[in-house]
Amino acid sequence: MAGQAQPPWLPDLCRLPRLAVIFAIAELVVLVIALAPGGGATWTFGRFASASGFALWLALTATVLLCVARNPLSRPAPWLGALLALALGALVAATGAALVFVIDRNLATGLVPQNVELRRFVLGSAALTVLVLAAVLPYLRAIDAWREQVQASARAEADALQARIRPHFLFNSMNTIAGLVRRDPATAEHAILDLSDLFRAALQAGEVPSSLAEEVELAERYLSIESLRLGPRLRVEWRRHEPLPWKLPVPRLVLQPLVENAVLHGISRLAEGGTIEIDLSADDGLLRIVVRNPSPPPREFDASGTGHAQRSIGHRLAYAFGARARMAAGWEDGYYRCELRIPDQPQASAS
Repeated sequence: MAGQAQPPWLPDLCRLPRLAVIFAIAELVVLVIALAPGGGATWTFGRFASASGFALWLALTATVLLCVARNPLSRPAPWLGALLALALGALVAATGAALVFVIDRNLATGLVPQNVELRRFVLGSAALTVLVLAAVLPYLRAIDAWREQVQASARAEADALQARIRPHFLFNSMNTIAGLVRRDPATAEHAILDLSDLFRAALQAGEVPSSLAEEVELAERYLSIESLRLGPRLRVEWRRHEPLPWKLPVPRLVLQPLVENAVLHGISRLAEGGTIEIDLSADDGLLRIVVRNPSPPPREFDASGTGHAQRSIGHRLAYAFGARARMAAGWEDGYYRCELRIPDQPQASAS
């Protein structure tokens, strides 16, 4: 869109995980210098500790300055902004090295070896800082690009789910509501409100997060509409094992598509209908959601819709919660069972 501000290209260094990465690399540089063979002064524990403190101080100062200057440095062309960022790091390192050198010589602390001159110490510190930044900044930028790609993919999955729910469900619902308008206007009005909430959630699937309480309410509204169409053939049994993390943030539309699959590929294909069992429990830091329903064998129905919804949900849960999030599904003994395992805390921002 014309005139829309572009996000800064410089990686966001205002995060503790990223500061930890920079600290680790700075300490690694000190360790490499200490272990490298050469004819320099002997490395003692005190010298290593002082060098580590100096390196970490430089890393902290440079990181804070680059964090503050992120937006200004991102305004020029990327190549120019990168040169300015490296120059800023070099300036910080040179200034800090000069101050440390002068203080060390005046106080005779012996932290800087006597055979090291001011010029060598200052230029060497600046060069090492530039090398570290030249390695770290592209790495963090690549991490940002990867995370944006994964987020865009997860949003695309949600958008696909949003597009899928419209034609799949709308016409049957409207026909059912039309049949209720004259003989039961109150029920028809309630069904229209449920349908409105359901499609509002679908429109926000890739943008606005949800919670466990909202997902359960959305599934209840969907089942309420489908019960008007299927009547006594559709039975639902909720099992809520309290306490449950009702406010846990989860991606929107992670439960309703599973319930929809249970209706479309299970209950509606059985002449006698059946009961959808929805079990919610939480223990060991995991929320478990199990949806179980009678279903014809897999060879008797097309599972493509089921698979798409499940892949989308699994993808979005993995993005939001990391490797601990799990999704398993399968058919056995006349029942289809789908289980979600969701950590009770969303994934923290990675470096």
